[in-house]
Amino acid sequence: MPEIPLVPSLWRFPARPASVARARRAVVEALPRGLWPQIGEDLHLLTSELVTNAVRHGARAGEEELVEMVLWPADGHYWLAVSDPGESGGSAARMSEVGWPSADSESGRGLVLVDHLAATWAVRPRPVRGKSVIAGLPLPGGGWV
Repeated sequence: MPEIPLVPSLWRFPARPASVARARRAVVEALPRGLWPQIGEDLHLLTSELVTNAVRHGARAGEEELVEMVLWPADGHYWLAVSDPGESGGSAARMSEVGWPSADSESGRGLVLVDHLAATWAVRPRPVRGKSVIAGLPLPGGGWV
């Protein structure tokens, strides 16, 4: 009989800056305690960057939009998907191209950090509206939860 996989954790937050801290707390609480020393801090940083980008660039100002976050273990990784209602083409397609900001730039380093921390990541269009940024952190030894 096959082993039943863990059910992914799912959250929806208002597309507001205060939701970034709520998202970080949510993944800290959802991650099994034994994994915190191996991937907890990287997951915390990934969550912060991806939710911040979704709030800043994926939601329209003045509208009550939501950012969705899913966390799940599979294939020797912990996966984090952050989805927003923003366009899946145009500038979103360029999100997957990591650029290097100038030394005096005050922003633009988030995707450089994501690219460094994650084993793999991608931007995917959602079926109806919006996009998801999905990043995978490898579990130590490729292990399972």
